[in-house]
Amino acid sequence: MTATTPDTETLDLLEHGGRLLAAARQYGIPPECWLDLSTGINPNGWPVPALPADCWQRLPDDDDELLTAAQAYYANTNLLAVAGSQAAIQTLPALRPRSRVGVLHPAYAEHAAAWRKTGHDVIELTEAMIDEAIARLDVLILINPNNPTGRLWPAQRLLAWHTRLAEHGGWLIVDEAFIDAIAHDHSLCPLPTRPGLIVLRSIGKFFGLAGIRVGFVSAEPPLLHSLRETLGPWSISRPARHVAALALADLPWQRQAAQALQHSGQRLEALLRDCGQPASGGCTLFQWLHSERAIWLHEALARQGILTRSFDRPQSIRFGLPGNEADWSRLQTALAQLAHFPAPTNPTNPK
Repeated sequence: MTATTPDTETLDLLEHGGRLLAAARQYGIPPECWLDLSTGINPNGWPVPALPADCWQRLPDDDDELLTAAQAYYANTNLLAVAGSQAAIQTLPALRPRSRVGVLHPAYAEHAAAWRKTGHDVIELTEAMIDEAIARLDVLILINPNNPTGRLWPAQRLLAWHTRLAEHGGWLIVDEAFIDAIAHDHSLCPLPTRPGLIVLRSIGKFFGLAGIRVGFVSAEPPLLHSLRETLGPWSISRPARHVAALALADLPWQRQAAQALQHSGQRLEALLRDCGQPASGGCTLFQWLHSERAIWLHEALARQGILTRSFDRPQSIRFGLPGNEADWSRLQTALAQLAHFPAPTNPTNPK
């Protein structure tokens, strides 16, 4: 178990999904002609209404309706609203002295990058290594369900790891960005606040509102205070706060969306299997395929204007959800055609 450095780590996950304009330039296909499955975001997000004029004319107010709506939605009163969970990911490392930080691989690499950039010792772990490593870690970071593998951690297992970390003043950070459409008993957010337990939430994925950059941190009040002071005032715009509060309070839409996403996740898993590309993992918002054909498949689909998310380490590909029947049909047709062609010797140059 060794700490990794920027010289030895392949930072392949730092190039995120959603790079549609870059793909359009690379493949010579206009942006409007693409089917973008690269982000893992609900393609049928919460319908944003027209905004009142004062959203654009007044400074953000921490005492507005956002926190009340969030406390009800997450069943937690110890919350801090942040400009997307990414803001917390980048800031939390500054709130600890130099630490030994365990991160799962593969996983969303911004966590490891933020801690490494701040001077901490980052250690890549497999799932099998976590139990043995806990005693030597100051911080353990997990994504639940994991991105991109979809690995879902039971709450009791996470709490057992937290207990061991807390015995020596350690932190467990659980990023729940993709958990909304999953049974709530997997989330740690509604549980009583514990020392050293930090839970990150985002409304970008489930609500399909990635563009407004709103997320939340659940933790002990002193840590939330330190985080708030570090981030400074007005980190979330007033229009974003207004939209997020309305979405968090819309219970009928949330119930309908959760059911629809469960169905779509199962449909995508079945489609990949039926087209000869069975998923290695996934959740309601994406499916992940670990295969030597992954890079070739990503390139072959891109040449047809279908954008997925590829990873080099390990070679794998992540599929987001199509948003309508035409998109489902387009993906199915493309995958069915590619199933008849073996991957070439040079997987980065499909014909």
